[in-house]
Amino acid sequence: MRRFALPAFAVVGVLLLSACSKDANDGGRPVPVGGDSGTTTSSTPSTAPSSEPSTTTAPATTAKPTAPTAKQVVIQPGNFASNPAVQGLVTSYPLYFQALVSKDDTILKKRFPSFFYADVSQGIQDAKRNGWVMKPPGSVVVVGAKSTPDNTVAVQTCRSQTTQYWDPKSQTWTVVTPKGSPEVIEMIKTGVGWMPYRLATSKGVNCASVRYPY
Repeated sequence: MRRFALPAFAVVGVLLLSACSKDANDGGRPVPVGGDSGTTTSSTPSTAPSSEPSTTTAPATTAKPTAPTAKQVVIQPGNFASNPAVQGLVTSYPLYFQALVSKDDTILKKRFPSFFYADVSQGIQDAKRNGWVMKPPGSVVVVGAKSTPDNTVAVQTCRSQTTQYWDPKSQTWTVVTPKGSPEVIEMIKTGVGWMPYRLATSKGVNCASVRYPY
């Protein structure tokens, strides 16, 4: 029994060594491979927050095709389509017809020569006063184009009956012409192209055999 007994100082030394070893491991934390310090590394990489806000791409939308706007008046130039004065009439007549339909001559005063405005403004005012009505679409057919001594081109046209004012009181057209009525417009060349200059006499223009688009 005596040979197994340890001296008292030996027992105290063992206890001291055990205590120092426990403090060095800090509660028994695992030590990284390679003998590093007690710091641990995460197996999941950290991602730095982006300074730019995330953008969401909206799904592409396909615009619905819009239906073409119906024309208020159709002008058929016929065999005179290559004449510059007729081309000017085809371009400017829709504005003239718009003034007739709306019974507002303001646009003519701003955009057309003064002679033409003076010729047609009174008729527009009469239509407004009498309550005459003109509704689109209208039809105009070019039946001739002749140069004049005044350096203008007289474009001869035929207007269908539905391109006249309708009097709702008498239930009649203001111009009773079943085959359409003649209208001659003298065109003049200006800085912006050929424009209506004035209304001319329609004597000799025959609309009896004209076929209208509408």
